Amino acid sequence: MFEKEQQIIEAKIREFCAQNNLPLAELKWTSIPFSGEWGMSTSFFATAASEARAGKKIQVPQRAQEIAEQIKVQIGRVDGISHIEAVKGYLNLYFSASEYARRVVDEVLASGADFGRGAAKNERIMVEYAQPNTHHSFHIGHARTTLLGESLARIVQFAGFDTIRASYPGDIGLGVITILWAYDKFYKGKEPQGIHERGQWLLKIYAEATAMLEPKENETPEEKARREAYDAERREMYRKWDAGDKYVRDLWLKTREWSLEELRDILNMMDVKIDVWFFESDVDEPSKAIVDELIQRGIAEDERPQGPVIVKIDEKLGPTKEKYRTAVILRSDGTSLYLTKDLALAKEKFEKYKVDRSIYVVDTRQSLHFQQAFKILELWGFPQAAKCYHLSYGFITLPEGAMSARRGRVVLFKDVMDEAIRRVLAVESEKSPEMSAAERRKVAEQIGLGALTYSILSVDNNRDIVFEMDEALSFDGHTGPYIQNAHVRANSILRKFQVESLKVEGSSKPDVTLNLKPAAFNYELTPHEIELIEHISRFPDAVQQAANEYRPMVMASYAYDLANAFHSFYHAAPVLQSGNEEIRTARLRLVAAAKQVIANALRLLDIQAPEVM
Repeated sequence: MFEKEQQIIEAKIREFCAQNNLPLAELKWTSIPFSGEWGMSTSFFATAASEARAGKKIQVPQRAQEIAEQIKVQIGRVDGISHIEAVKGYLNLYFSASEYARRVVDEVLASGADFGRGAAKNERIMVEYAQPNTHHSFHIGHARTTLLGESLARIVQFAGFDTIRASYPGDIGLGVITILWAYDKFYKGKEPQGIHERGQWLLKIYAEATAMLEPKENETPEEKARREAYDAERREMYRKWDAGDKYVRDLWLKTREWSLEELRDILNMMDVKIDVWFFESDVDEPSKAIVDELIQRGIAEDERPQGPVIVKIDEKLGPTKEKYRTAVILRSDGTSLYLTKDLALAKEKFEKYKVDRSIYVVDTRQSLHFQQAFKILELWGFPQAAKCYHLSYGFITLPEGAMSARRGRVVLFKDVMDEAIRRVLAVESEKSPEMSAAERRKVAEQIGLGALTYSILSVDNNRDIVFEMDEALSFDGHTGPYIQNAHVRANSILRKFQVESLKVEGSSKPDVTLNLKPAAFNYELTPHEIELIEHISRFPDAVQQAANEYRPMVMASYAYDLANAFHSFYHAAPVLQSGNEEIRTARLRLVAAAKQVIANALRLLDIQAPEVM
């Protein structure tokens, strides 16, 4: 908001330091919370410390204060700055409340959906998420990685990073072959036709096949023989897949597409658009070639046929305490592991897609796995390895215990979504009978998915979540619908103003912005106005913080605080009923700004901002 003034002041600071041969450190500005006026601050401790390191006999705190006082004199008066203080080594710049409020609101309304967008950074980030195994159905646990990844991708992109969204579904392995075997032996040609019905049907097959193949108590010899025969058939099918058998491969591709159809439809519901699809099966062979290279370069040790191929990471890096252990990158029989494939995947990311940072949104069980992968990449010579990051997250469990696809004990995302819409429709039918059925359905989808999404993103990603349907779909308290309702209330005020304006002007074309005249905010702001302006002004910083820390929860907390500030303002400060035209105009512009920033924050959380509720 005050970039011009900041640039003038920084130029004067640099001029002073050059004239006095001062080693100026990087200037880092922070906001000063409202205390009669708003402001921003920077310190000179780092500059004073540089002088001390150069050999000057000084006390750093006293010298920092001396520099701040001298620079304050150098700056003098600057238009837009009400006054300047030098306090304890800090230079504090203050703006008049009316000027600050006007600039914040004007910038939001001028920037619109781009308010808070960061300057372009010279780095490309790939966020990898939304990657359930195929031949299963998308459950509520998959929703956590998908929503975390999508929100993070939106945040880092909005913060200024070139961003690529990637998915890496596991499409092969004994679990996939188990479903393929059972389908081919017992269920071929019996599949339902609906996209979601087919995906959920594959999950049921998996649970049934797993039960067939597991030993049971008091198993008869006949039952044991049948189970072992089934297992042999299943493993033979895996061998045929690995050998490229046409029948098995065609069957695998056909059933894999059923899963992908369901996944794509669910991602579409969630407004998630993946840019790059990697598949585990695609990197199997390339990963084995990488193992050969690592052996040749002395990074890996080949203990075959008695043992596997390993990388003694701690031995290579030389830490004082064991941290990364020894990683197996190829089994003794020559088959690859998840780690092997992740090395091949990273190579493709770095070389084909020119990725500078790679963020893996995968559950916390894989923490050691990714530590090992990143360190092997480092040993291999990829500089990007230092900027690989595992965004881990805790489990979503049920009140009765952990979910298990093998046992068929999961909560399907589609079922939760349908229940959320059903509950909202029941409420909306009573509250808004004037809505058309189509409009009511759209609002129900926005609110239902918003409630579910916020219930996941508002929890620290490292914490486990016990999924309770009633709690996840609650519309009261710290929830998505509470934030959406703030947007709706702001929209309601602006629409009422719009109707008033149309009556006065005799126009039939609605245009809120047409009648939002400039406002100077030259009156004593109420505490609720101050709090709302304060929260609006923090949005760009919240974007950068969430991006730098890879934490969508930062944005979730910000959105709630902003909505809370607006609800308080809504109840305390009359807008359309204000008798003073200047105050009415200023508050209308403040409402429009709040509505815009709430929408921007919700968009970064992959939550829609409804116009009505």
